[in-house]
Amino acid sequence: MKVIFQQDVKGSGKKGELKNVSDGYARNFLLPKGLAIEATSQALNDFNNKNAAVAHHKAEEKQQAENQKKMIEGKIIKVTAKAGDNGRLFGAVTAKEIADALNKQFSLNVDKRKLTVPDIKELGSYNFEVKLYQGIIASMTVAVIPQ
Repeated sequence: MKVIFQQDVKGSGKKGELKNVSDGYARNFLLPKGLAIEATSQALNDFNNKNAAVAHHKAEEKQQAENQKKMIEGKIIKVTAKAGDNGRLFGAVTAKEIADALNKQFSLNVDKRKLTVPDIKELGSYNFEVKLYQGIIASMTVAVIPQ
């Protein structure tokens, strides 16, 4: 019997997956507990429509990430920090500060965990990467200037 899983079932299938399982397993376990529904023509139609909508949204997100990459690729962000006479910073420039600067200078709201930033403890320029989407990474430069 073909079923569409409504929840993850260990050893059988994941949520949203269409699979062929034995009739007894489906009738006695999956269907009564609400873990799956029978794959009728109506359920299959809904399943296909939902998958098409998810694919469309993923394509839109990927296109938006490509556009953002074109906008910020190779650009320079300026971050100010307190420094001593020899150019060493009092503390360090963190990914959070760079994410805030990205939001202010380019109106790009990026999570700090999506940034690959080296240790910045002196004044100067440093390269870093922004992960916008799976497989879409933009390279940028941060210029640390004294306050």
